Amino acid sequence: MDGTKLPRSWRIAAKARCHDGDGWQGNARGCALAYKMVAERDNEKCSFARESRLLIVAKAKVWASEGWQVVITDQDGKSYTPTEFDQLLAA
Repeated sequence: MDGTKLPRSWRIAAKARCHDGDGWQGNARGCALAYKMVAERDNEKCSFARESRLLIVAKAKVWASEGWQVVITDQDGKSYTPTEFDQLLAA
């Protein structure tokens, strides 16, 4: 091997992210993700979707600590603000 390119058998196939009509992202298997985080500051807005409560709460706490207004919404439509993030973890 010359070090410039991996053999085809060693490459990892990248999967495209799934998007459905309501803006929720799916995972690589096409399943809807359980939690969506929306962060807003000034004229910026970012959103992320994850299956794991732990991961979405950790990400939301970091963004909130950086001065973003953060809300997490679960698949049932219930919204959680930073003061309620621990309730989401306990669920």
